Amino acid sequence: MNDKKESAEQKRERVRQEELKKNPTGNMNDSFNKASGGGLVDLVGSLGWKGTGLLIVIIIIGVIIAQFFK
Repeated sequence: MNDKKESAEQKRERVRQEELKKNPTGNMNDSFNKASGGGLVDLVGSLGWKGTGLLIVIIIIGVIIAQFFK
């Protein structure tokens, strides 16, 4: 098979990754919008590891605060 040909799915993913590299902070809004119509994988993939870590920390802090008000 010809390895130089990439499928449409591979091309979309490559273009998506290039866009993420060019504008990492502008994609946070897109991430939250995708989460409403997509899955957790889309949210985490768009935020990157720093954004995902921040989201986890915020959730943990929210749970701790909620425990104080029970």
